[in-house]
Amino acid sequence: MSHSVLEKAAPAPGPLPAPLPPRKRNNKIGRRGKIASLPLLLVVAFLVLVPAGFVLLAAFSDTVPRPGSISFDLTLKNVDVLLEAGVLGATINSLIIAFAATVLALLIGGFLAFIAARTNVRGKSFVFLIGLMPMFLPSYVGALAWSILGSPGAGLINVGFRDLGMGSPVNMYSMGGVVMVFAMYYAPYAFLLIHASMSLMNPDLEDASSVHGASTWRTIRSVTTPLALPAILGSGLLMFILILENFPVAQVLATPGQIDTLPTFIYRLMNTSPSRGNEASVIAIVLVAAVIAITIVQRKVLAKRSYTTVSGKGVKARTLDLGKLRTPALVLALLYFTLAIVLPLLALFLSAIRSSPYMQSFGSLTEPGALDITSFADVFSSDVFRTAATNSVLVSVMAAAGGTILAFLVGYTVYRTSSYARGLLEALSMVPLAIPAIVLGIGLLWTWLVMPVPVYGTLWVLIIGFLAVQMPQGFRGIAAAIQSTDRDLEDSAVLLGARRSRAISFVTIPLLRVAVSSTFLMLLMLSMRELTVPLFLYTTDTRILSIAIYDQFENGGALREASAMALIYCAIMFVLSYLPRRIGAKSGTGHA
Repeated sequence: MSHSVLEKAAPAPGPLPAPLPPRKRNNKIGRRGKIASLPLLLVVAFLVLVPAGFVLLAAFSDTVPRPGSISFDLTLKNVDVLLEAGVLGATINSLIIAFAATVLALLIGGFLAFIAARTNVRGKSFVFLIGLMPMFLPSYVGALAWSILGSPGAGLINVGFRDLGMGSPVNMYSMGGVVMVFAMYYAPYAFLLIHASMSLMNPDLEDASSVHGASTWRTIRSVTTPLALPAILGSGLLMFILILENFPVAQVLATPGQIDTLPTFIYRLMNTSPSRGNEASVIAIVLVAAVIAITIVQRKVLAKRSYTTVSGKGVKARTLDLGKLRTPALVLALLYFTLAIVLPLLALFLSAIRSSPYMQSFGSLTEPGALDITSFADVFSSDVFRTAATNSVLVSVMAAAGGTILAFLVGYTVYRTSSYARGLLEALSMVPLAIPAIVLGIGLLWTWLVMPVPVYGTLWVLIIGFLAVQMPQGFRGIAAAIQSTDRDLEDSAVLLGARRSRAISFVTIPLLRVAVSSTFLMLLMLSMRELTVPLFLYTTDTRILSIAIYDQFENGGALREASAMALIYCAIMFVLSYLPRRIGAKSGTGHA
C-alpha cells in the first residue's frame, strides 16, 4: 500500500539537464590588445638590438658612431686585428682561465652541494650558508681584496711569510691567482643548481645500485653524478660564459701580471689614443659568437639523454653517513669560507685602519700611530662617497623599479596573452645573456652618443644600461611566478564585470607580490654590483659606488678610503641579499 502511495507521490523522472559546456580559458586579448603589445616589442628591441647593431656596424666601418656621423662605408680591414699576436694570446688566456676556473668552481660548488644536500655533515645548515655567502661579496671586490692579500711585493700574506723568513711565495697576479679568485666567487652558481638537483633526486636508482652490490662511492660516481649532469653542465656553462666575459677581475689581477684576456684587450683598445673602437668591435663580435656556440653545444649534449628522476609520488633523497669524514668535510667547507669571505674582509678592514698603505712587517702595526680608524668617518663625510652613494641609490632603485615593471609586462604578454609579439618578445628578452657586458657597454655608449636625446652624461643613461643588461634576470624571475599561478581568479573578476587592467591590478599583481618584490630586490642588488657597463657610461658627476671603489683602488694613494668604502659597500650588499628571504618568510607566515 505504502509502496503504491510513494509511487504516486514521486514525480516522474524527467530528462537530465544538458551539462554546461566547459568554460574555455580566454587567452585572447582582442585585436587591439595584440597590436597594443607591439610598442612593448619596440622598447625591448631598442634596448637590446640597437646597441648590438652599433657594435656590429662599427666592426665593419671606417669610423665608430659619433653624434651626427654614422658611417655606412663598409670595410673588412678591421678583421685584420684577429691576426695580431695579442689577440691570439688573449683568446688562449681567456679560454684557459675560463675552463680552469669553471672546473675548480664546479668542484667547490659540487662538493658543498653534495655534503649539504645528501650527507650528515656537521653544521649542515651552516654549510648551506657557506655555499651562498660569496654571492654577497661582488667578485671584483673579492679580487681587489686578494690583490691586497697576495700582491708579490706588499701583499699581506707575503708580509707574513717574510716575517717568518719564508720569502714571498704568493703571487695573485698570475694565471693561478686569477683562476682561484674566479672559482671562489662563481662557485655559488654551481652550488645553487647542483644542490637543487640533488635535493629532488629520486633515490630508487641509487637503491637499485646498492642492491646489486655497488659500494656507496661507486653509486655516487656511476648513478648520482650522472643524474645531476644537467645541473652540472648547466651551471658549468653559465660560469664559463660569465668568467669568459668578466672584465673587472681580469683587470685587477691579470693586467698587473701582464696577462691579457679578451675583455681586458677590448677595454685597452677602446682606451688607447687614438681609440681603436672598430677593431675592438670585431673582437667583441668574436666573443659573442663564442658564447652562442658554447650554448648550442651544451643544449645538444643534454638533448641526447633523459635525466628525469622526479615522478608524481613524493620522494626523499637518501642521506649518506660520512662516518669519520663528517668533521673533515666541515673543515674543507670552513677553509673555503675563510678564503672567500674571512680573509678578504679582514684584508679590507686592516687596509682601512692602517695609517700607511704600505707595510713591511706585521710588527709595525704595534708602533704608535700605525692604526687609525678615522677612515670610515672620512668616507662618510667625503663628497665622493656621498655623491656616489646617492647616485647608486637613485640609479639602482629606478633601474630595479623600471626593470620589474618591464619584466612583468613582458612576462604577462608572453604567458597570459595571444599577442602577435609574444614569441619574439621572449627571445629578445633573453638576448643580453648572449652579449657580454663589456660588448653591451660599448654599444650603449655609441647608442646614446648618437641619439638626439640629451641622455649621455646623466644618470638616465646608467638606468637604461642596467635595464638592458639585467632584462633576462628580471624576465625569468617574473615569468616563473606567472607560469605557476592559475589565472582563474583574474578571469573570474573579468566575468563579474571588471576591466582586464583592473583585474590585473587588484588580483594578479597581489598574487605575485612575493615574486614581484623579490625580482625588484634582485635587480636592485644587481644594479648595485654592476661595474662593467657603467665603466663606459659614467662621467665625473655620475659615478656610482662600484665605480668609486674601482677608481680609488686604481689610485694607490686612496687605498685606505677605498677599503673602507668597499666594506661599507659589502654591508649594503649583504642587507640587500637578506631582504628577499625576510619578505618571503613574512609572506609565507601571512598565508599560513
